[in-house]
Amino acid sequence: MGDELDTAHFRALLEARREELSRDAEGAAAAADTVELDQTRQGRLSRMDAMQQQAMARATNQRRSGELALIAAALKRIDDGDYGVCVVCDEPIAPGRLEVNPTATRCIRCAP
Repeated sequence: MGDELDTAHFRALLEARREELSRDAEGAAAAADTVELDQTRQGRLSRMDAMQQQAMARATNQRRSGELALIAAALKRIDDGDYGVCVVCDEPIAPGRLEVNPTATRCIRCAP
């Protein structure tokens, strides 16, 4: 599979996305901090808004962590020589599919 698939290209895509997610994580750390419930500092609606923003920031952090794990797994598959091969049927994953989702582990036929 390595002869047909430009794994260096996909490694670069994955590493660039990993860098982007890491930068985003650094900037978003404060958004998920605990919301202060000091009524003298902010009203009830402001606290509710802050709590909602905190929950959204935590969900974003969870999605980011999940994507970082998928990227790490894809980079490991590249290192192991298994990148671009469907984990279900052992057939090649179309390069176009990998362009759209470089972390894909299944070909289009085996995708859920």
